[in-house]
Amino acid sequence: MSDVISNTCNKMVFRFENRLFIPGIILCLSCMLFACEEAKKTKKVNPYSGPIEEINDVRLLYSEAAKLKVKLTTAKQFRYSNDDRRYPKPVNIVFYNPTGEEVTTIRSDSGRYDKAKDVYVVMGNVVVVNKQKQEKLLTPELNWKPQTKKVYTEKRVTILSQLTGEKLYGIGLDANQDFSQYAIRKPTGVFNVEGGI
Repeated sequence: MSDVISNTCNKMVFRFENRLFIPGIILCLSCMLFACEEAKKTKKVNPYSGPIEEINDVRLLYSEAAKLKVKLTTAKQFRYSNDDRRYPKPVNIVFYNPTGEEVTTIRSDSGRYDKAKDVYVVMGNVVVVNKQKQEKLLTPELNWKPQTKKVYTEKRVTILSQLTGEKLYGIGLDANQDFSQYAIRKPTGVFNVEGGI
């Protein structure tokens, strides 16, 4: 009889412990899952902002009325989701006159295109050569807007004339895209003036 009572007591104790043990495990697992879920919510993932396209040996041609006006070449182009472009390698741009002759060339270390502003920016050791006027322009940065056909910069500029030996310096420049006409915003330098009034 004592064995039966003892057996019954053991079963009751086991059942009593199971009642506390299982809810305890469930409570611990719930806390762990909640903590993991909370960690997932606080972790913020930044969207990808890098290039979506990479092109080698780029050659962009701009024409009007079936006549070539501008040619841009560079070794590499990165395009982004907002359609901006970056040119990490040297950029070469050639402007043509209506008869198809090269008028002006631009060379730079790198460049970019801002789609929202519709502007090309060339940067680093920018050298512009106007073949007709035999002038060379040096600046660290130059902007070109295809829509207005204007070239400009806020940076320092140096213009060297191979014909007259004149050297013009200044800050800021506005020009038409073939550099046949330009204006230095804050000019300084040495230049020749013809005498007589």
